[in-house]
Amino acid sequence: MAEELTEQDLHNLAMNVVGKDLEKRGFEFMTVNSKLRRDPQFVCLKNKKLHFIIVRAISYPDNPSEVDDVFMETVKEHALKFKALTYYAGVGIANASDYEKPVNKQQNYIIKYDGLIEI
Repeated sequence: MAEELTEQDLHNLAMNVVGKDLEKRGFEFMTVNSKLRRDPQFVCLKNKKLHFIIVRAISYPDNPSEVDDVFMETVKEHALKFKALTYYAGVGIANASDYEKPVNKQQNYIIKYDGLIEI
C-alpha cells in the first residue's frame, strides 16, 4: 500500500516550490516558518521593502489561485503594522497518474503554481 503524503509533507512541498521562486526573483529571506497554520511562511526583503508571503498547499480539485479574502485581510492588517507587502502563494498538488487519488510517496505528482498574488 502506497504511503500518502501528510498535510505537513504537502505543505513542505509547497514551501519548496515557492522558496525556489522567491530565490530566483531576488528575494532575501529574513525568516522562514514551515509549520502548518503559522503565518506568514516567508518574511523577505526585496528592494529594501518587507514582504509577507502566505503559502498554501491545495489539493485537487480545489483551485490554488483562489484566495481566502477574509483570512488574507487579517494577515494584511498585521503586515501593514510592519509596512510590509502581503502575498498569497497557492500551490496545487495532484497525483500525476490519477487526479482523484491522494498524493503518495511512491508516485509522481503534478504541481500547479501561478506565482505570487499580491493582497
